[in-house]
Amino acid sequence: MPAWFTRARRQTLTVSATATVAALALVLGGCSSGDPESTGSSSKEKSADGAFPVSIKSALGTAKIEEQPERVVTLGQGSAETAIALGHTPVGIESYEWGSDKSGYLPWINEAVKKNGDKPPTQFAGGEDIDFEAITELEPDVILAPWSGITQEQYDILSDIAPTVAYPKLAWSTDWDEQIEIIAKALGEPAEAKTLTTKIEKQLADAAATRPKYKDVSFSYIYTSGPGTLGVFLPEEQRVTMVSSLGLTPDPVVKTFKETEGTASALIGLENAEKLKDSDLIFTFYSDAKTKKEIEAQKLYGAIPAVKRGSVVASDDNSFVTASSIINPLTVPWVIDRYLPLIDKALTTLDK
Repeated sequence: MPAWFTRARRQTLTVSATATVAALALVLGGCSSGDPESTGSSSKEKSADGAFPVSIKSALGTAKIEEQPERVVTLGQGSAETAIALGHTPVGIESYEWGSDKSGYLPWINEAVKKNGDKPPTQFAGGEDIDFEAITELEPDVILAPWSGITQEQYDILSDIAPTVAYPKLAWSTDWDEQIEIIAKALGEPAEAKTLTTKIEKQLADAAATRPKYKDVSFSYIYTSGPGTLGVFLPEEQRVTMVSSLGLTPDPVVKTFKETEGTASALIGLENAEKLKDSDLIFTFYSDAKTKKEIEAQKLYGAIPAVKRGSVVASDDNSFVTASSIINPLTVPWVIDRYLPLIDKALTTLDK
């Protein structure tokens, strides 16, 4: 499912499951050989002198990393991509089947790992049902989850396996550039954070420069969780930031909506669909074809001017929906060439 569905769900673990997995983690950890056969990573031959030891505080605890990690495991979204861009291909990553291609991996991750000539990371279950045993068997030196929804109970178990870097304040609320900074620090590459951030900003700015016609075009980025619902992503949400960076302007009305805490979005209800009447374009996505048909059949939804005239940017490619929802060093270049034609097509409807 798309990232916002994941963020909206409350993650839970039972006490008995926590105790069982914690015990298993300690047993397997004690049996570790300390000399794994393969790191599965192409860590850059860089000196990390002075970068370690390092302590990274989060809302769930402090990760104390004594030396540059060689075996990296990631949870949530974006961490794997940033680690790869820094030259540290993870040995394990949380699986994300909804946006994966035939390889079983998110395509931009699959492409980057192949290009680097690295071993594909092992994938394991995350979310509410983290596979702690699989993570333990990977013998990680660090677990990166700064943009995730891990709970305190999950964090405590993970921290028994390896130093775990969680989110600074709230789950699923870390800014994209802050995430890069945190990961770079954890991997002993603090100076590279600015380099990656600047590169992303330039890629988006260069794309915007090719589309001067996007200037003064307003948009709203909406979502639904089924018939009768309507939500709007706020300007600071990553997918809105990406579209804004391509040169379009968020509809001013969006700033008047009250945020649903910790989501960078506002549930306004379908009864308030009329408030989006001045949006030139509507950006959205649907979980499946059946839901799309149901949503579009609603009178209030169909009456939104942009929807009525077909000024909608919505892809049915789950990989694209996922990539356009997160800003990181691998998704942005992968998304740009796919996004511009979709936006261009929607803009042609404004003359109708």
